[in-house]
Amino acid sequence: MNDRPRGRGRREEREREREPKEFEDRVIKINRCAKVVKGGRRFSFSALVVVGNRKGLVGVGFGKANEVPSAVEKAVKDARKNLVAVSLRGNTIPHETKGRFGAAAVVLLPASPGTGIIASAAVRAVAELAGVKDILTKSLGSNNPVNLVKAARHGFLSLKNVDEVESLRGVEIGRRAGS
Repeated sequence: MNDRPRGRGRREEREREREPKEFEDRVIKINRCAKVVKGGRRFSFSALVVVGNRKGLVGVGFGKANEVPSAVEKAVKDARKNLVAVSLRGNTIPHETKGRFGAAAVVLLPASPGTGIIASAAVRAVAELAGVKDILTKSLGSNNPVNLVKAARHGFLSLKNVDEVESLRGVEIGRRAGS
């Protein structure tokens, strides 16, 4: 009779059809939380999602709801709101950097072509969706996926290419051949 999915309004459906498909999202972690009430346990879920276009834009989102699909949808919406641009040099990053969040720290190192992404699952998702193809990483401290993803995002945010540094300092930096 009605082929429209249940639980979703027509307006939301039209918005989903209109939005560009250039962004890819990946669910990193779904966490179940239990609240004990008089009748037993009541469960809620939180989702950590990374969204990116593989061309230098990446965002991290966190959503909470009583059902998993709702939590993921909220997280994707949050990630799209928090998109940031990542400075790239070819298929790698322009320089070494370190990102911190909470007790987690991530060291990001540029790598030569063909190296691939050497990273944990959480950091790998951020790097892949940002468009980085060659990178070496090391996670230090906490291995909590939420903090690792936010630390990686912080590290990617602190990257600057030569043009940005020149404009910030107001000087021209002598460039080597191949840079």
